[in-house]
Amino acid sequence: MNTDELEQVLYEAQARVLKIQTKLHRWASDDPHRRFDDLFNLVADPAFLVVAWERVRGNKGARTAGVDGHTAMSIEGWYGVEEFLGGLRSSLKDRSFCPLPVRERMIPKTGGKLRRLGIPTVADRVVQASLKLVLEPIFEADFYPCSYGFRPNRRAHDAVAEVRYLASRPRCYEWVLEGDIEACFDEIDHTALMGRVRQRVGDKRVLGLVKAFLKAGILKQEQSLEETTAGTPQGGILSPLLANVALSVLDEFIAHKPGGPASDSNERARRLRHGRANFRLVRYADDWCLMIRGTQSDAEAFREEIAEVLATMGLRLSPHKTLVTHIDEGLDFLGWHIQRRKKQGTN
Repeated sequence: MNTDELEQVLYEAQARVLKIQTKLHRWASDDPHRRFDDLFNLVADPAFLVVAWERVRGNKGARTAGVDGHTAMSIEGWYGVEEFLGGLRSSLKDRSFCPLPVRERMIPKTGGKLRRLGIPTVADRVVQASLKLVLEPIFEADFYPCSYGFRPNRRAHDAVAEVRYLASRPRCYEWVLEGDIEACFDEIDHTALMGRVRQRVGDKRVLGLVKAFLKAGILKQEQSLEETTAGTPQGGILSPLLANVALSVLDEFIAHKPGGPASDSNERARRLRHGRANFRLVRYADDWCLMIRGTQSDAEAFREEIAEVLATMGLRLSPHKTLVTHIDEGLDFLGWHIQRRKKQGTN
């Protein structure tokens, strides 16, 4: 294919994918209990694979190889995109496709610590991207407004703005429970996560693919193979979506608790008159804070409740980093320092 032909194929593929995604989202929104039983054919659909390839190729990690040594550019040169995607589609259809272990890469963090990434092969990235194209519109119908991380049309700035909005007068959500989940991406329980995925996905072939990626293992830098019995390796295209599926257990808990966002203005006012707290959650992936209009004791009481909710997904709160703070003292959230300033002339 020449460049013009490739652009036309991509344009038509994007239109088909968007049309199907719109339907999936509408069906999921219309029926919160619907399980989707015929999704695998979409994952292996030529249009979905073309769009998935383009997203992988356009990513800044396209020049980084997985354990097989191939980059997106080397695949273009050795095989050609059409032949590569055709072979990938065939391996999916005849069920011979099997994810390879991810390649360990250690990235420096602030404070001198290291963060572990898992780099999948390009082929595995394309299949993960296709899976995400299919699954994201379904789970987006279930996700709550309090969740901002790794979601379409949502940014860290939006989460920070929401914290500032809730803390400002007249809303006055003044006490903040700053949450820190220990090694969140490494410790998500696979069985609990797959249970939540199954609430929406009934297609056994898709469930098998998701589980295979979770269990693919990690080829460590010293070339030893480590099994992955928990977690969603950072570096995988599907991992942020799966992490949000797992962490939405916290969003649900807060959303449906009396005094949470589901309470109307009359109920919130009634709770305040009777000395009971109101609260709102703001979450960006595994970074979150619970904003509380009440007392310090109300904020402290949530610590144990939230720890129990997260434990159902195999996750633990850090006892030393999960803090209760007053907004006048300030907090650091997503790289921003948020602090309410008293007006001049007030005590």
